[in-house]
Amino acid sequence: LCQTCGIKFIGPPVEAIRKMGDKAVARQSVKQAGVPVIPGSEGELASLAQARELSTQVGFPLRLKAAAGGGGRGMRVVRSPEELEEAWNLARLEARGAFSSDALYMEHSVERARHIEIQVLGDEHGNLLHLGERECSIQRRHQKLVEESPSPIVDEELRQRLGAAALAGARSVGYHNAGTIEFLVDAQRRFF
Repeated sequence: LCQTCGIKFIGPPVEAIRKMGDKAVARQSVKQAGVPVIPGSEGELASLAQARELSTQVGFPLRLKAAAGGGGRGMRVVRSPEELEEAWNLARLEARGAFSSDALYMEHSVERARHIEIQVLGDEHGNLLHLGERECSIQRRHQKLVEESPSPIVDEELRQRLGAAALAGARSVGYHNAGTIEFLVDAQRRFF
């Protein structure tokens, strides 16, 4: 509405908000930009049957996640095929209540991952930079309790790779303003 009325909105562009607000669409956007994403569904899951079929490719443990969500709401870890149906039903119910959408997508569950965030800043002229990383792994119920910067596990080489990926992800959706790109780093120092 602000854009239509010629009012300058201080914040990211509408299209970036739309793309990054839907986690399934966000995955597709950043993946096309070469940013590594956790193996999983290429979009929203259409049915429990599709989730069952895809689970054999993704592998267990896996996570069902609310496409419109965040903060751990509408998310369930599934450790075996026998757990899938109950997790599907619970995740959809919680997602619908929290986000008015029961759309889910699936990812392989990265066990004992570190949660690393990169702050990005960009302007409307295509200038984009990152401000390094924050370690956000100390959490309770998927909510950060402590942020530490710099991260004790990130060396200069990993910092450069994470920063480049964060900038590529932000560019892929035409992002400008201040924002955060979130990564999981596994025990082998691979990031997604």
